[in-house]
Amino acid sequence: MPVRLDIDRIASSLRSVRSEWRDAQKRAREPAGREFPSRESLAVVVEQLKGALFPLRLGPPHLRPDGEDYYVAHTLDAALHTLLDQARLELQYVGRHASTEAAEVDARASQAVREFGDALPDIRRLLDSDVVAAFQGDPAAHSVDEVLLCYPGVLAMIHHRLAHTLYTLGLPLLARIVAELAHGQTGVDIHPGARIGPGFFIDHGTGVVIGETAVIGRHVRVYQAVTLGAKRFPTDASGHLQKGLPRHPVVEDDVVIYAGATILGRVTIGKGATIGGNVWITDDVPAGTSVTQASLQNAPQPRLALRA
Repeated sequence: MPVRLDIDRIASSLRSVRSEWRDAQKRAREPAGREFPSRESLAVVVEQLKGALFPLRLGPPHLRPDGEDYYVAHTLDAALHTLLDQARLELQYVGRHASTEAAEVDARASQAVREFGDALPDIRRLLDSDVVAAFQGDPAAHSVDEVLLCYPGVLAMIHHRLAHTLYTLGLPLLARIVAELAHGQTGVDIHPGARIGPGFFIDHGTGVVIGETAVIGRHVRVYQAVTLGAKRFPTDASGHLQKGLPRHPVVEDDVVIYAGATILGRVTIGKGATIGGNVWITDDVPAGTSVTQASLQNAPQPRLALRA
């Protein structure tokens, strides 16, 4: 016998739950349209931007060099106008408690997207440095084209360079969605607030975590399962987490961090240091220092903690 399901009752109950949530969040009961950015739309935007940045490698397979400029212009026009729509949605969402005028939302969204578009040449230059770093840092890489097409760390950095720019332009929700798209595809979790210098190479990539306030210098290389995280989460007098405080590591230039290393808190890893695999660090590391499990075990009073 066919199973009878009370769909109307379930749908009615879900409507009640949605209403409770929207009331608690002070959302309009009958919004004029979608009031929240679309993950699906941003995924399309990122793919378009990847094609515009690297047209003959990440653009359409039929593209020829003589059509490159037309394709880039056409694709940018589509991507940036969709991004503008998504920026308006984020700013409307943020401004609903402040009764922000629609004209102000439009002006802020237009300015942010205009500045984002202007930043794309610099983003391309940074990504070129990341691609070169990956090629030079991996003996298994046969060409820069292979690196761009195949390496998950490079894909993660394309997303991060785009997301970080959105973050700095006052669009943190769009930035976070762009970052999470890469996280889902690569297993690399980089918060869009992290500041990362040129020539950054993530080898293999899976399990890498880089926190919001991390600062990474030039020509830094990390391997899989590296964490640049927070050691503690300060709270205010009411017990709520304090947002935005510097709580992640500062990694200076020319540092190498091997697989499984965990570095926690606002510590500084000095220029040229080498961090061995599977160590747990909660204190500063001087420039040029090599930290390994053996060095930590042999230290008389180690300030750097070794993972158990």
